[in-house]
Amino acid sequence: QVQLVESGGGLVQTGESLRLSCAASGTALSNIHVGWFRQAPGAGRKFISAISGSGISTHYGDSMKGRSTISRDTQKNEVYLHMTQLNPSDTAVYYCAAHSASDYYLGSLPSNYDSWGQGTQVTVSS
Repeated sequence: QVQLVESGGGLVQTGESLRLSCAASGTALSNIHVGWFRQAPGAGRKFISAISGSGISTHYGDSMKGRSTISRDTQKNEVYLHMTQLNPSDTAVYYCAAHSASDYYLGSLPSNYDSWGQGTQVTVSS
């Protein structure tokens, strides 16, 4: 069973950058596609980015396009989300999620994913 643990959230000021980490256990990253989502209070989970099990394919949603980069370290079995030019509208709980790399698609909907981390809070002050 895949377990995911996010870290790296916190309080930052407008314009700053932040890197979130998603540590996976129970399987190698080559066996899962991993995505990042965020959820602001009162809103649904929005897709940010995903990386394929092969590491070759990445996909970015509109919510942070141009301000986020997804990467991974297969030695550490971790996936990262580097975010830049943060502003108060980026305040949310950030989640990583996974689905099987045997799926031909790289998911961008929450329903595509069957394993989720507990989330990490990111708060951007003005």
